[in-house]
Amino acid sequence: MTILVFGDSNSHGTLPLDRLGGLGRHPKTARWPEVMARALDAEVIVEGHPGRTTVHDDPIDGAHKNGLRALPALLESHRPLGLVIVMLGTNDCKARFGLRGWDIAAGVGRLAQVIQASTAGPGGRPPRVLLVAPVPVEEAGVLAEMFQGGPARSRAIAPALRQEAARLGCAFFDAGRVAKVDGRDGVHLDAASQAALGLAMVDVVAPLLKED
Repeated sequence: MTILVFGDSNSHGTLPLDRLGGLGRHPKTARWPEVMARALDAEVIVEGHPGRTTVHDDPIDGAHKNGLRALPALLESHRPLGLVIVMLGTNDCKARFGLRGWDIAAGVGRLAQVIQASTAGPGGRPPRVLLVAPVPVEEAGVLAEMFQGGPARSRAIAPALRQEAARLGCAFFDAGRVAKVDGRDGVHLDAASQAALGLAMVDVVAPLLKED
């Protein structure tokens, strides 16, 4: 069964930033989707786009950051998919968007509905969906001003997304239970948190792979 990870920079493996515009990336073997893939012995396709939002065009970084625009093409190009893992919402916490945690969870839910309405699963059925609440951000380092107010917004995502997942019949996991952001920029995960998240996801994903 093929798994698609649809995420942002923390699925891409972006290193914590010491300066704006840094392009560093964890080695492939250290990124959480790869840690999960090795433990599950599963095929995992990673579509992690730094700066990706749930459903919003970014007025500064561009409309191509909108996850809703990208998702349909990715579902078609990678099918058949047994499971789609969506871990987005961090970039929705930027001050420029002015969103609440509930708004962000609703954006993730919109993506889930696109997946559920697709023919991207085996036999033209929709894939299963796992919604992952992102690790809460902190106002720290070079991204502090960009994410002003982000800690409160990001901590409100998990409870709202848990309800959204239940409403839509999706599986749910809260990444903030096992990982934390690096204090250098308050947004990205260090190697230890990448590994911890990847291993925790094994216990969440394995039962989903066994379902008919």
